[in-house]
Amino acid sequence: MAHLLSNYDGLCRNLHGHSYRLLVTVKGEVLRDESSPKRGMVMDFSILKKIVKEQIVDKLDHATLIYDKVQQGLQLKGIAERIYPVPYEPTCENMVAHFAIRIQNCLPHGIELVRVKLYETTTSFAEWYTEDNPEPVAE
Repeated sequence: MAHLLSNYDGLCRNLHGHSYRLLVTVKGEVLRDESSPKRGMVMDFSILKKIVKEQIVDKLDHATLIYDKVQQGLQLKGIAERIYPVPYEPTCENMVAHFAIRIQNCLPHGIELVRVKLYETTTSFAEWYTEDNPEPVAE
C-alpha cells in the first residue's frame, strides 16, 4: 500500500509505499460445548482472517491512501488506479485506529477487540488498544 503525508516536513511527504503487517488480538470466552467443532476456541481464526481480508486487505492491497482534502489537488490519473481517499492524514497511527474501527464493527457477538498493531516497516509500528479507546466507535 502507498501513501503520502501532505504536510510532513520529511521524505514521507512524497508518494511512497510499504509492505504493511497487521496484527489483531481479540478476547472472549473459550467455547466449552463438547459437541461443537469450535470447542476450545475463542474465535475461529478463519472468521477473523475473513473480516480482516474483507475490511482491510481487499480494499487497500496495492492501493494509495490519500488525505481526502489533498486528493483533489493531485493528478494521479494514469499513475494510480486504486486511490482510497481517507478523512485523515494517512499516518500509521491514524490508519491503525481506522482499521480497529472497521474490525471492531464486524466482530461476532461476545468477541472483543483488544489490540491492533500495524507495522509500517520491520521496526516502526503503531498500536491501538481498546483500553485506551473505551468509547464505542462507529465509522
